[in-house]
Amino acid sequence: MKPRTPTARPSAAGSIEGAAPVPGATTTRRRASVRPQPRRLGAGRRPFDRSALLRRALPVVAAVVLAGLAGAQSADATSKLTVAVDTLWVLITGALVFFMQAGFALVEAGLQSAKNVVNILMKNASDFMVASIAFWAFGFAFMFGNGTGLLGLHGWFLNGPDLSPLTGSAYKGIFESLSWTGVPLFAKFFFQLVFAGTAATIVSGAIGGRVKFPAYLVFSVVMTTFIYSILGHWVWGGGWLAQLGFLDFAGSTVVHAVGGFAAFGAAAVLGPRIGRYTHGKVNAMPGHNMTFVALGVFILWLGWFGFNPGSTMGIVGDPGLVARIFLTTNIAAAAAGVSSMMVSWMRFGKPDFSMTMNGLLAGLVAITAPCAFVSPPAAIIIGLAAGVIVVLAIPVVDALGVDDPVGAVSVHGVAGMWGTISLGLFGLPALGANGLFAGGGAHFLLIQILGTVVISALAFGSVALLWMLLKATMGIRVAPHEEIGGLDVAEHGAEAYVPADALREPVIVGAGD
Repeated sequence: MKPRTPTARPSAAGSIEGAAPVPGATTTRRRASVRPQPRRLGAGRRPFDRSALLRRALPVVAAVVLAGLAGAQSADATSKLTVAVDTLWVLITGALVFFMQAGFALVEAGLQSAKNVVNILMKNASDFMVASIAFWAFGFAFMFGNGTGLLGLHGWFLNGPDLSPLTGSAYKGIFESLSWTGVPLFAKFFFQLVFAGTAATIVSGAIGGRVKFPAYLVFSVVMTTFIYSILGHWVWGGGWLAQLGFLDFAGSTVVHAVGGFAAFGAAAVLGPRIGRYTHGKVNAMPGHNMTFVALGVFILWLGWFGFNPGSTMGIVGDPGLVARIFLTTNIAAAAAGVSSMMVSWMRFGKPDFSMTMNGLLAGLVAITAPCAFVSPPAAIIIGLAAGVIVVLAIPVVDALGVDDPVGAVSVHGVAGMWGTISLGLFGLPALGANGLFAGGGAHFLLIQILGTVVISALAFGSVALLWMLLKATMGIRVAPHEEIGGLDVAEHGAEAYVPADALREPVIVGAGD
């Protein structure tokens, strides 16, 4: 078969494609004649495609919006987590402070006669029962409610506008003095409640062994509702001392000096136990159980890690501050224990156990005001001084004829004043306090002295007046035969310890009983 020859076709230039060239002929390309056309605007460009632009832009816009939403959700989640962690911190440390009631009960019971143990335990339990209701109804409002420089005037029964846990300028409500902490209102209340209970309990041991229980209940109500709350408003509620620049981080004055000098006023009006002072001589009336005392002190030491660090009322914002407070609190207590042991050893020829335990507590009381504002070496000095002070102060209180079986006046009152004043000496400007030894001058020190002296004096005077009124109306002291026989039976019809012979008699319960 003959091969197929490709069909010739004219090209766009007018030549024939596929045809063989003619020998000797010149191949010419004739350009087609094209009439020029006027150029239009935009000719030669691709037409504008709005849908394509939208298709490309929408994913970008969506990504930006989603990123913003995710950031907002992340910030919101972080804020909620911060509030949750801080709230948990406040409640746990508040529970530690509440557990200090057990420590006070054991220390006070151990330093009293065995015939008065039930009475001591009953008073300690009653203090917190009374405080829980009275402070909720009125005390918290007097202390932290918006009001004047002397007392709060809003927030009875925790009622009123409150935007907790918002803080600073975002907070709107009736408890502006607590707007610095970002936890719910009920958490704020619980933490402050356990402090109010502590202030009242300090008095219990100092008047042990001779006070009528009904009179003590009235005192406890007035103490937690009015005295502690109003004096506390001056410092922690934005009152006049706070406006002057007075500082008390966790309560050397607000809690302990108030409690200690309230005990001084109550014991002075009540009078000493029968046989304590005879012919100008102080007769020893030792406690019945040093094991109780030791266990109580260790519980209090543990509770102080809630008392002082917990007063930050938040841990997320500055965990370093919390760690600092743990260190200064512990090291001051240890130093005070050492110094009180050594001074009692030198004075009495042997290291006195009860003095050492009281010295350790005095160190904890003293560091309570400056714990967030001083260095660890300064904390040691504050503790060492507190241990010496308490050993010297206890005999002075006895010399005044004021019978304090547990040393509450010295441990809480005198050591509380010292701790508050020490902040004016050792406070560091970098931590928010201009102490004298840190170059801050005498101004801040004088404010600290003024504040602790005024509050301590008013605590003493108001409580002494209250007990005078109770003495004139309902009576405050049990009969001599009841005091000698013991308040456990006289006031409560019970004994803390079962007599040894009773243990030999088994109790048999019949089927019909």
